[in-house]
Amino acid sequence: MNLSKSKYCKGLQCKKMLWLEKNKPEEAIDKNNESILENGNFIHEIAKYLFGEHVNINYSDNLNEMIKDTQITMESYKDVIITEASFNYDNNFCSVDILKKNNDKYEMYEVKSSTEVKDIFINDISYQYYVLSSLGLDVKKCFIVYINNKYVRNGTLDLNSLFIKEDVTDIIKNMQEDVINNINDINKYMNNENEIKEDIDIKCFKPYECAFFKYCSSHLPENNVFDIANMHLKTKVEYYKKGIYSFEDLSKEKLKDDYNMQIEYELYDKEDYVNKEKIKEFLNSLTMPLYFLDFETFQMPVPLYDGIKPFDKIPFQYSLHYIEDGQLYHKEFLSEAGIDPRRKLAEKLVEDIPINVCVLAYNMGFEKSVIKALANTYEDLSEHLMNIHDNIKDLMIPFKNKEYYNKNFHGSYSIKYVLPALFPNDPDLDYKNLDLIHNGTEAMNSFIDLENKNKEELKKYRESLLKYCKLDTYAMVKIYEKLKEVTK
Repeated sequence: MNLSKSKYCKGLQCKKMLWLEKNKPEEAIDKNNESILENGNFIHEIAKYLFGEHVNINYSDNLNEMIKDTQITMESYKDVIITEASFNYDNNFCSVDILKKNNDKYEMYEVKSSTEVKDIFINDISYQYYVLSSLGLDVKKCFIVYINNKYVRNGTLDLNSLFIKEDVTDIIKNMQEDVINNINDINKYMNNENEIKEDIDIKCFKPYECAFFKYCSSHLPENNVFDIANMHLKTKVEYYKKGIYSFEDLSKEKLKDDYNMQIEYELYDKEDYVNKEKIKEFLNSLTMPLYFLDFETFQMPVPLYDGIKPFDKIPFQYSLHYIEDGQLYHKEFLSEAGIDPRRKLAEKLVEDIPINVCVLAYNMGFEKSVIKALANTYEDLSEHLMNIHDNIKDLMIPFKNKEYYNKNFHGSYSIKYVLPALFPNDPDLDYKNLDLIHNGTEAMNSFIDLENKNKEELKKYRESLLKYCKLDTYAMVKIYEKLKEVTK
């Protein structure tokens, strides 16, 4: 088989994953997070300048072109930094993120948009070392390059402070016999004409969730142990290996109350559970006027603004519904593209939310963390911002505490389960009916890309961002009203 470093790593996780990719690709359900992929690409582009001037090998569908361009570059320079240097040995292909040539000595750098070194990264660069060393290149050092999450930007981006370079040379040299054996095992497995049965295990989820899990678990009943909310993956796999995986099987086990509740309500199709007293207690803790707040944020591995660390949450938008004198009102903010959105957002927020009012958020930890970061950044707005922060209450509490439970929550208290369960036939509360933007990931990616839109596209995407975020807080209003309704 023609292997690459990504295929090699997939083969280490599960060889059947590779076999299915080749023989039954239509069975895959893509699990890749678009924002993770974009962050990875962005980091790779930035890291290319880690050592200054470099020669980049442009991608081509014809891998031989990349290999030829690499060879020409290596022969043309005594000392050179090459990015995406490409090699093939015995049908094992790899592109090295950064290759440093000094005379005929080489250093390899594998770049990751992570804040730590993971085993899968070591396997990745071990495979690359095997390819290059087998071709006769004298690779003296190998490094994993990853994000320093303690770096705070102050002025011009400092790549040497942003990235940590960890020497893994000794580790990967000691792994070379394993690499050879792994390649042989993968190639042998891939020669099978017929599908080989592979049982479900931790490898289906780690280090990455497999796109073929639904296919490989098709023998399981509709409700099974892997559907239990908030149960540790290891525990799920242990039950599965004991042959305990249907809800009927699990109902006979000694489980936590939360797990039992999910199983019981779905297994026996039970009606809603409502603890009126507890919900009333929660509602009585709220005061009018009542504000419903939701932020949209983006995170980047490279801090774009001063005072920001990698992967800090940067708020660019909020929606604010509020009830005053029995009437429902709405306010909102969406930053312009291409600027630091925080100052204008913070100013508008303190203008829109008076001091000492009750504010509701769903899973308030997120909103509170955003506001606290803004308060720490803008001293002149800090007192008002922290007043908002200190007066936030969590609409999630009645659901998290199982004081209101519906079988269609499926054991979760996430709003993405709660909302459709409470309002199953309301088109105004169905995110699928929105244009362009239907979830937080799409909102984040769309805002980041606004700078690249033409005037017409920009207008459409801004309208869609506003509609999406407005629905977030309108949904909270409807959930609040539902809580009042069920306690009458």
